[in-house]
Amino acid sequence: MTELNIPLSGGQHLYEEIYEYIRDAIRSGELKKGEKLPSSRSLATSLSVSRSTVMLAYDQLLSEGYIEARQGSGCYVCGLDGLYLPGAELAAQQVSTALTSGSARASSTHREAKSDLTQRTSDSGNGKPAAVPAASDQIVIDFSLRRIDMTGFPYAVWRRLNRLALMDANADLFSPGPPEGDPALREEIAKYLHFSRGVVCRADQIIVGAGNEYLLMLLHQILGEGRIVALENPTYKKALRILKSMGFATRTVGMDENGMRVSDLEKSGADLAYVMPAHQFPTGTVLSYTRRMELLKWADSASAAEMDRYIIEDDYDSEFRFRGRPIPALQAQDRTGRVIYMGTFSKSIAPAIRISYMVLPERLLAKYDETCGFLNSTVSRIDQAILTAFLKEGHFERHLNRMRARYRARQEVLLKALAPFEERFEIGGQDTGLYLLLRERGYEQADESEEKITARERELTQLAAGKGIAVYPMYLFRTEGEKNPEGQRLAPTILLGFAALPDEDLIQGARLLAEALLID
Repeated sequence: MTELNIPLSGGQHLYEEIYEYIRDAIRSGELKKGEKLPSSRSLATSLSVSRSTVMLAYDQLLSEGYIEARQGSGCYVCGLDGLYLPGAELAAQQVSTALTSGSARASSTHREAKSDLTQRTSDSGNGKPAAVPAASDQIVIDFSLRRIDMTGFPYAVWRRLNRLALMDANADLFSPGPPEGDPALREEIAKYLHFSRGVVCRADQIIVGAGNEYLLMLLHQILGEGRIVALENPTYKKALRILKSMGFATRTVGMDENGMRVSDLEKSGADLAYVMPAHQFPTGTVLSYTRRMELLKWADSASAAEMDRYIIEDDYDSEFRFRGRPIPALQAQDRTGRVIYMGTFSKSIAPAIRISYMVLPERLLAKYDETCGFLNSTVSRIDQAILTAFLKEGHFERHLNRMRARYRARQEVLLKALAPFEERFEIGGQDTGLYLLLRERGYEQADESEEKITARERELTQLAAGKGIAVYPMYLFRTEGEKNPEGQRLAPTILLGFAALPDEDLIQGARLLAEALLID
């Protein structure tokens, strides 16, 4: 194994220095083809840096073809034959963009943390990125809200199903296929939704597409121009941006501990409501039964019939409920065909599996055929065939059970590590989802100004960044110009995602966070 004595100047991010040193050594021939690199742990120890820093540099070298990973053995230098070697300017650009775009590793860096923030957030109206809190030069641990654990992905099963899908030399797999998705896949999705979420639908009500963006585009075509959609505040701002880009007019309305306030929704003039009943992002609120009934009544009242109102239910992560009984889908309680249900396999299987689905009410099927029936499917029929077998043979259920147990164990590790916070912070979000919320105690007044809360959240985020920890403040998800609902308490809140972090990083991250936030 080759020893690496890498001089770290500290003039740039450490992972970039490690990456550039090894890359240049390979280019110059100093590191020969077949030479074994030190393990990420041993190199991190010798350089006195975090292991995640070395792992990120190795990931970039792997992705660019400078090194290869051999299972159970380590990383080895590749030959340069056929390797594209860009000019200095292009190389610098590639390093900047590639390191930002995200490794699926558990730990990350300041640049990744910044990317995570800006990709998920923008201001309320003009699409500009929201302000990103200042951070130290190196983020040791990123409590990312969007990454999941890919080490549990059933690669062997997926490869086998891929081979079987192609074995029959079925020419139909290479044709566009039905625009709404293959019947066999839609049948399996209908079965899964019925047994897991209580969704009542036939297979022909399901539309399959490559991501929610595409499905929302279809919805705009189906529902027509002039629609106004209301979202909760705070909200998932990517959804807000997508809806705006698709041509919907948007409003944001207040919410309380029971979910979206229907009285505010009525005042907004919206004829569509975009909600996340099982686990609202980012507050973690579960839409109460009473509020569900109010929302369904809003969609089906006499005035609603004139406006042709609908509820868009985004059920993005309901599979990961850890306590209590599963929360039924709002669609399961809809008796008048006013709920449009949307789900995805991106979080439950893998982000790269861009297969989402939408359940249309009966009354909208003819409109879909008229406005969208001529479109080609956006999902490869090979991918559809693989996913169909994955569902039909029970692999999806087993995978969910494994990942649910893994995420539950990680949540428990983080909750235990956060025990020192309980005196000064309320810990929320334990029941469902892949993140926790820390709400600072001592803000008991309902009239606390949003400016004061935001300033404190910004301060907490910067204190954490000073210790190398990336956290996600609630203010990034609030929309401007919306007043806090009467009687609703605001408290400074930060979000901690745990899905992609191994236990040791969760424990270390909580310790460093305590050093940053619990010092008087």
